Amino acid sequence: MTIGRGHTRRQTRRRFLGCGSLAGAAALVGARTPAAASRPSLPEVPAFEFDEATIAQLQDAMAKGALTSRRLTEAYLGRIEALDRQGPRLRSVIETDPEALAEAEALDRERRAKGPRGPLHGVPVLVKDNVDTADRMTTTAGSLALEGSVPKRDAHVARLLREAGAVILGKANLSEWANFRSTRSVSGWSARGGQCRNPYALDRNPCGSSSGSGVAVSANLCVVAVGTETDGSILCPSTSCGLVGIKPTIGLVSRAGIIPIAHSQDTAGPMARTVADAATLLGCLAGADPRDPTTAVGASGAADRDYARFLDPRGLEGARIGVARNLAGFHPAVDALFDAAVAELGRLGAVVVDPADVPHVDELGDPEYEVLLYEFKAGIGAYLESLERREGPRSLADLIAFNESHREREMPFFGQEIFHQAQEKGPLTSPAYREALETCRRLSRKEGLDEVLEKSALDALVAPTGGPAWVIDPVNGDHYIGGNSTPAAVAGYPSLSVPMGFVSGLPVGLTFIGRPWSEGGLIRRAYAFEQATLHRRPPRFRATVYS
Repeated sequence: MTIGRGHTRRQTRRRFLGCGSLAGAAALVGARTPAAASRPSLPEVPAFEFDEATIAQLQDAMAKGALTSRRLTEAYLGRIEALDRQGPRLRSVIETDPEALAEAEALDRERRAKGPRGPLHGVPVLVKDNVDTADRMTTTAGSLALEGSVPKRDAHVARLLREAGAVILGKANLSEWANFRSTRSVSGWSARGGQCRNPYALDRNPCGSSSGSGVAVSANLCVVAVGTETDGSILCPSTSCGLVGIKPTIGLVSRAGIIPIAHSQDTAGPMARTVADAATLLGCLAGADPRDPTTAVGASGAADRDYARFLDPRGLEGARIGVARNLAGFHPAVDALFDAAVAELGRLGAVVVDPADVPHVDELGDPEYEVLLYEFKAGIGAYLESLERREGPRSLADLIAFNESHREREMPFFGQEIFHQAQEKGPLTSPAYREALETCRRLSRKEGLDEVLEKSALDALVAPTGGPAWVIDPVNGDHYIGGNSTPAAVAGYPSLSVPMGFVSGLPVGLTFIGRPWSEGGLIRRAYAFEQATLHRRPPRFRATVYS
């Protein structure tokens, strides 16, 4: 459903190697910048009355009658027009719902008549353009092949958002097909949405594939957003855009009605500016769904939708936190911030176990990629067959043919090598698939995360989420240098990224990784760290890191 970069065997093997030399000395904090005379001027960005507003603040204002959902929704639509379509031209929103204002007005009337229906009542939310919505918007994964595709019913997560009272403001841009089309892809680019840009430095990549969701939340184009992840696609744009992102346990949130990559790793999750907002949104997304049998496990008692009760500023006291040093070491400035974060965890009362390395991380790349190829072919075919369209693609082979016949618009910068590789795979009954899946589960769970968590009786692991955002490069593709998303992604375990600091003005995050169904505990630890450090600061829409 999402992957955090052009995913190749080569990149996966290198992901956890020491890559600090790749960054170069100029990337270090405090590095020299060009003379002031050569710095590009900041774009004109209008002031915004709801800048950095939280769900709790907005709900309080609406409860007191000082604010309406109509006015709030109108303000965010205006902000999208000013920053996404004009000004910095962030290109984080593919389309807005033409009925959003009418929905907001209806929610205002409902509040006056009955009170709020849920914690998101009247709050504008964006969803990634791979989440089905049965309204006047389309669901396309950013591809021209699905233009005009309007699903018959909402994805389960979209339905739960409406039940919680949210105004689904629009569809966020993404790395087309959730970054699972080419080994040379440019994160944040889609044929429908164009190139999404990082709000901290407009020539930098926002990472992906939930690029638009991350940029829109960071730039205050919405209150919160829904992203999706297969391996890194919530965590990577969260670290690159200075956000909190939660990748839930597989089975906590339904995947029904979401354009897939791989059912063994896909999940939707919240992206927000604060841990509290992410916790609120997660509670609204979690829940059992008959269309997704994996959610039955979460509904049996492991899932808890009241995540606000874990917001404890003293939540690190006595917690045993392991330091996954082998998931770091890819950027010297990030390592320095990570060391400072680890020291802060100890100061806040955590029992720090250092090191607490995750076994077998360098052995996951090849079997994971094999699993994704098999599951993508099967999953995308099933999704396309489910669409009630008279015309349009019905299989992966059809998508490949469409892209070839629309090469100028669909493949101006990179091709579809991954599509071709997946098309060559057989059914999910193939021995090669079953062997790769068993290897992934064994190395990531029992012999991986379970081993290190149990050996030292840890409540969570920590590691740097990723490196600072790289320059957008349509010629060579992404320049991903490192991160920690794969062990939890392959295992299906939860992870949470929270802002950790800045490198040359570019945000980077700290990831907490835990056991299955431990989202509450991760929220508790991350909230305590967030409240003690307050690293989040809004972007300034600089042209480059030197402006």
